[in-house]
Amino acid sequence: MPVSFDMTGRVVLVTGGARGVGDGIVATFLEAGAEVEICGRTVPDGLREADGRRPRFERVDVREAEEVQRWLGVVGERHGRVDVVVNNAGGAPFAQFADASPRFHQKISDLNFMAAAHVLHAAHPLLRATAGSSVVNITSISARRPSPGTAVYGAAKAALESLTGSLGVEWAPEVRVNAVSCGLVETPGSTDHYGDPAQRESVARTIPRGRFATPAEIGQVCLFLASPLASHVTGAVLNVDGGGEWPAFLQHTPNG
Repeated sequence: MPVSFDMTGRVVLVTGGARGVGDGIVATFLEAGAEVEICGRTVPDGLREADGRRPRFERVDVREAEEVQRWLGVVGERHGRVDVVVNNAGGAPFAQFADASPRFHQKISDLNFMAAAHVLHAAHPLLRATAGSSVVNITSISARRPSPGTAVYGAAKAALESLTGSLGVEWAPEVRVNAVSCGLVETPGSTDHYGDPAQRESVARTIPRGRFATPAEIGQVCLFLASPLASHVTGAVLNVDGGGEWPAFLQHTPNG
């Protein structure tokens, strides 16, 4: 699908942008002409390239406010502006709540909520000074339905959706703040979560659209929310989940 929004000259920050969903988001903004800055805890083996251009990577642990402040300082000196922030860093391994340690729960909460708060706090002066700037927070369907095995992850994403609504009000009219609630997404790490191809196909049948999303589809929605077409959209959470999940009761009815 051709990209229809010109982001030439715009500076876009994507946390966790070197792999998975982040990689799809980065590719979309690169193809639209943006200057993309990404960060992560681990230096990637290679970086996404689009139209002969690559993002600039900085090693940052976004759970640490001081490291985030340093990164935004570097970005500010380099570009003098930030147009878009995509808070994508997140995730959680499967672990029953009662079996995991308090330290484990703290790390999951920090990565999926406080990290985004740190980035937004540090980026706010640059965003506020840039006309038409916006934020896109990546959340999950786990924020609004039970998330057994990743309970703290779901709670952290629910907190991020609440923060999205609050900052949509606090930061208006200078900065728009929205969120993309992702359903199941096909990434190189999908096997760890959903099993082999046959198991993933079985899981996909629980989605009304009959398949997982691609990282590019998440990126395209992020681009839309950052574009002038969404100029009066703020404080919103946009579902990108293929229709969610088939209601379980339908399996037990004559029409199921």
